[in-house]
Parts: sequence; structure tokens; C-alpha cells
Amino acid sequence: MKLQEELKERLVNGIDLTRDISDEELNETIAALVVREGGDLSLKEKIKLSKELYNSVRGLDVLQELIEDPDITEIMINGYEDIFIEKEGRISRFKGMFSSGEKLKDIIQTIVARANKRVNEASPIVDTRLPDGSRVNIVLDPVAINGPVVTIRKFPERSLTMKDLIEKGSITPEAAKFLRTLVERGYNIFISGGTGSGKTTFLNVLSNYIPKGERVITIEDSAELQLMGIENLIRMECRQKNAENENEISIRDLIKASLRMRPDRIVVGEVRSEEALDMLQAMNTGHDGSLSTGHANSPADMFSRLETMVLMGCDMPLRAVKSQIASAIDIMIHLARMRDGSRKVVEISEVKGLLGDEIGLNPLFIYDGSLRRTGNEMLNAYKGDYCEKK
Repeated sequence: MKLQEELKERLVNGIDLTRDISDEELNETIAALVVREGGDLSLKEKIKLSKELYNSVRGLDVLQELIEDPDITEIMINGYEDIFIEKEGRISRFKGMFSSGEKLKDIIQTIVARANKRVNEASPIVDTRLPDGSRVNIVLDPVAINGPVVTIRKFPERSLTMKDLIEKGSITPEAAKFLRTLVERGYNIFISGGTGSGKTTFLNVLSNYIPKGERVITIEDSAELQLMGIENLIRMECRQKNAENENEISIRDLIKASLRMRPDRIVVGEVRSEEALDMLQAMNTGHDGSLSTGHANSPADMFSRLETMVLMGCDMPLRAVKSQIASAIDIMIHLARMRDGSRKVVEISEVKGLLGDEIGLNPLFIYDGSLRRTGNEMLNAYKGDYCEKK
């Protein structure tokens, strides 16, 4: 391994990067150098070395190999020497590393530049994405004490469908059919769950049930959603402040703007702050069938978080806030990541409304080894069908 690293350094130093050369010419140059300098390396090792050289010059260095591996779902870089990956829900250490901290920083700047974003000592935290849609979070030193931290959440090359989730055991056919009815009939649905529970993936899957003739607007901090089959689709993404601390476009700004675009449905990728108020008001003002997600350990915890978020953006009595939430959201879906790494729907509940001082929930499906129907009927159900929009 040490011999290969030394040879790699010699090869990189031998490549003339002072002029603009095409990918084809670069590959030819690398191939010639590997054949000449490769010594006793096997053909397989020479091919691997050639690819590493190309990635170090044109790609994302050792990161490129991980991004191209379809079995890897998460990449965690803790400084230039420590890289961890997740496969099939299991985390393991990757044997490779960046050549230096400066190389990692160069790769970070390449990533953010592609998405027209920035990250530096003055603004050391950024959320962005790769060209393939993978979500990227970056935290630079000195905020990150051990060096730059990069976390990449990869998404499947092919968007998952409800059939895929059923096959994986994430949801039962009965619950999937039930949710399809809810989406088609325009119920406002909120998806909660912890980190890595699959909220964005599930939101994408549910969006496939939106009637194709509707006008849909998606609003995200960093664009990840991949809604399929909707012709009248508008995708909007936040914009960071510039170097002068100006020109920021927040999720809250985008929600307000979307209300003037004649949407049938508004899909907010995730609510984290005071934009929760605007999302709830949109749901309460005729945009039935809107969807969103948020971080929480349970539906009840999600209500508490939403209350806190709303109060961050306005001075309103708590009871009025609870009333807004209870009126806006019809269905809560909670996801969880299990100990074996799988992701499952563990609760589907109807929001009953404000009961006294608390928001009531009517559990319809509960996970207890498998996702089972509770036997509770929807409060808005009528004979012969699952539900009717209130």
C-alpha cells in the first residue's frame, strides 16, 4: 500500500495540469504513466491506480469511489484521515483517506461551488447537494475541532416506489392502500421521525399518489425531492446570505411566495424553525393535500416541536398555536429506524383536533412487530370507503 501511495504521488507530479486538457486526453496521459511507472503492479492494481489518479485530478478524490458505490447509503468524513460508510444499515470504517487536510478542503470547495453555495471560516456550516441529488452537510474547522466534517446522505439512482417499501417490509399493503386514498383525497399529511428514519424517501413515495393534473410546489432548504409524473411542478430552494450578510431567501419567504402561484398542493421538504407557522397557515387556507416532514421521536413530540417552531416566529397564545396545528394537519405518519438498520412506518394516526389543552390523536395503524390496523375508525369515515375529506 505504501508503494502504491509513493507511486501515486510520482504520477500526480508527472501530470501536466498547467493547461486545459480534455477528460480523454487526461485518461490517456494517466494510462501511459501507469504503464511506464507501474513496475510489478498487476493489471487490476494498475486499473485501480489509474482510476484513483483520475479522481484525484478531476473527480472528488477518494470520495468519488464511495459516491459511485450504489450499496453505500451514507458517507461520514471526520477530518481527512477518518472516513466511515453505511451499508445496509451498518456503519463501518473505510480503509482509504485523503492525502491531507488541504486536499479535503479543496474537495469541499469543489462540492459547494457546484451548487453555487459557499462555506468558509466566517460561515462554517452549509447544507448543499451533489449533482446526483445526494444531500451534503459540511462543518469546517475550527467549529469542527478534529478538522472538516462532511456527511453525505445518498439516494437511490432509481426513485423508490411504494411497492419497493412493501417488499422491504417498511409498510404493509393494507396501510399503503390506505395512505394512497388519503393522498388522492387531499388530506394534509405530516411525516415525523428521527434522523435517518427515511422521511424524505417516504415523502417522495407518497407524492407519487398526487393526481397528475394538479399544480404542485416543492420548497426545500436543499433540493432533494424527486417528484415523478407531475407536469405542473415548481421546485424552489432556499438561498444563503452573501458575503455582506444580505440577500437570503428563507423557506418562510418561499412559502409566502408560493401562495401567490396558485398551487393545489405545497410540499415542504422539512420544517425546522419559524416557517412552521407559514406552512400551517397554507394548509389552513385551501391547499388541501399538502405534505411536510419534521424531526421528532413520536407524533406527540412532533406536536411539541411544531408549537415551539411557531412561537419562534410569532407572539401567539399557546392554545391558539395548538388550534392551528390541530386544524391544519389531518394525518401524522411516524417512521423509525430499527436496530437492524431497517426503516419502518410505526404509526399512522388521525389528528382528532384540540381536546382540552392537548391535540388528540386517533391511532389507525400501530407497529408491534408488524404494522397492524388498530380497529379504530376514522372520525371522518363513511360506510363503504376508507375516508372522506372533512
